[in-house]
Amino acid sequence: MVQTTSRPKAPTALSVRSGGTRRWLGVSGAVLLIALAVSLFYTGAAAPRGLSDPGALTRWALPVSKAVHNIALSAVIGSLIFAVGILPRQLNWSGNRRKGPDDDGGGEHPAFTRTMTLASGAAVVWTLSALAIMVLTYSDVAGIPLSGDPGFTEGLLAYLTDFATGRAWLSVSIIAAIVATLTFGVRNLTGLALTTILAFGALVPLSLIGHSAGGDDHYGAVNSIALHLLGVTAWVGGIIVLAVIAPKLSAGAAQTFSGSAAPRPTDRDITTSVLRRFSTLAGLAFALVLFSGVVNASIRMTDLSQLGTEWGSLVAVKTAGTILLGVIGYLHRQWIIPQLEVRKSAKAVLWQLITVELVIMAAVSGVAVALARTAPPVPEELQPDATPARILTGYELPPELTAERWLTVWRWDWLWVAFAVIVAVAYIVGMVKVRRRGDSWSVLRAIAWMVGLVGLTYVTSGAPAVYGMVLFSAHMVGHMALTMMVPLFLVLGSPVTLALKALTPRRDGTRGIREWILVGVHSRFSRLVTHPLFAAANFAGSIIIFYYSPLFGFALRYHAGHELMNLHFLLTGYLFILSMIGSDPVPRRAPYPLRLLLLFATMAFHAFFGVALMGATSLLQASWFGNMGRDWGPSALADQQLGGAVTWGIGEIPTLAVALGVALMWSRNDARERKRVDRAAERNNEAELNAYNDMFAKLQERDRQHGL
Repeated sequence: MVQTTSRPKAPTALSVRSGGTRRWLGVSGAVLLIALAVSLFYTGAAAPRGLSDPGALTRWALPVSKAVHNIALSAVIGSLIFAVGILPRQLNWSGNRRKGPDDDGGGEHPAFTRTMTLASGAAVVWTLSALAIMVLTYSDVAGIPLSGDPGFTEGLLAYLTDFATGRAWLSVSIIAAIVATLTFGVRNLTGLALTTILAFGALVPLSLIGHSAGGDDHYGAVNSIALHLLGVTAWVGGIIVLAVIAPKLSAGAAQTFSGSAAPRPTDRDITTSVLRRFSTLAGLAFALVLFSGVVNASIRMTDLSQLGTEWGSLVAVKTAGTILLGVIGYLHRQWIIPQLEVRKSAKAVLWQLITVELVIMAAVSGVAVALARTAPPVPEELQPDATPARILTGYELPPELTAERWLTVWRWDWLWVAFAVIVAVAYIVGMVKVRRRGDSWSVLRAIAWMVGLVGLTYVTSGAPAVYGMVLFSAHMVGHMALTMMVPLFLVLGSPVTLALKALTPRRDGTRGIREWILVGVHSRFSRLVTHPLFAAANFAGSIIIFYYSPLFGFALRYHAGHELMNLHFLLTGYLFILSMIGSDPVPRRAPYPLRLLLLFATMAFHAFFGVALMGATSLLQASWFGNMGRDWGPSALADQQLGGAVTWGIGEIPTLAVALGVALMWSRNDARERKRVDRAAERNNEAELNAYNDMFAKLQERDRQHGL
């Protein structure tokens, strides 16, 4: 009797997919339920609010919708970050050459596919929850139930167009709908990167409607909330994605495909590389969350005794949860990840910790929902006797500007402070890495970069920022420093060159920071904005368009406009100076004579603008500077004329410095060219000079033969 043995059947794609789906659906459901339970517990949804009660449906549905919204938004952003910079899109790679879908083993990586599926599903939930919050928030603030009032729809339309909170949620809903549409159809990495930027854009209106409207530090509160949301969404979203795609990270190494008894040689477990990349991102996100949380709490509380209030207790619980999450993340990076490649049992511990992290994050998310609906200890309502300066700027009028106060008056702009700290640390780390490798990097470049960052912090947080809101002349000091002084030092630091030297190229088909820098440098957009003619026109023309259009008023009255103004003028100056004297790679550089011509043209343009302001008899933004209630210093018109003198006088100094730099570079380039020609002449025995002399000898002989 012949016995037959049967080979164990390999798991099919369907069985693997269904098992993984059940797992991540279970985890996602548990996380959502925990967030909902915590948010409902802390918000007291069951308690009616007297005459202004919007009804039980609104009281229960609003915190539920916010909890769902927060988790869905985080899942979308986390998925897009993973797709753009952490996961490989293709299943198999060989060196730097990507195999196409028709090659053996080609196609989309299962982890990437699942990530984009999560992004699409979460984006739909995000859109629906944002729409629900938009309606429920109106019902809540108006005290009108969702049904039974014939004027509900009309009031809702007015709320969405005339009130900041309504406009903010309408903006979030529109952004969410666009992102959801793009996640279904876009698979190109550049397109996904733009989709990621758009998704992050939804954080702007959300940060503007937090606890910030009437506090003592309006800008500080808004900026800290923006940084907090930025860190939270990237961190929480990343953990959600890890839990969802966990079975697919080793799909190439462990999965068996039809027609193949063993994994292909190029398939591999990408768990370690993915976790290392996310761990770095999570570390930065943790720092942002903790730092911004402390800043926001310090703005909302005047002393530690207020930790005993309801708002303070929620802050304490949230802070403790955040620190605990940071400890778990540290364990991931320092203990578990290094063990993954040598001990398979480490994976079980890893996913157990990730599950615990998700549970804690769900609880913290629920506390955040409750915190947003709880009044802080420091009142935020604008007082009836508020001064004109407080009404216009959100701050009391600063004391008279003196020489000493140019250095001693500060109001921290936490967005730019965080940016300066992050890029300063990154620059130092990159410089140390390059020099340890044996390559050279000038200390003078590092000093220039740090000086530029110090100048950026001063312009955005020092006296130019504080007094620039009430004095046009101080505003122009900040403007000229932001467009000409700060970019000059930043360009001399050559950050792009340092990054390309310090960052290790990726070989698995993903795009890290180095790859995205190269994509940006060689893009059509880069060729446009760094073209010398465009950079010069943008540099000179922006000042006219900005100050003689409603854009100036938008920047004065709205915090988002103020920050966009800072960003625009910093980038405008940086691109212009980069095209003049920068050493970082750009698609095209102008000849030295054209550079000098463009410099003197922009100098003349700034002089013309300054002279026009000095002779003006009408105020720019008179409703702002004319109604400030300032009882010190020159009149608003005289101060504007002083601002014109600042534009003319200060603006020419850095322009002349750049012109001297261009002339020096031109001279050095000519010297190098002469040395090159001399070396070539030595190698070929001055063949070029001899040929030149022979040509003239032949011409002379021809003229002699013709009797000339």
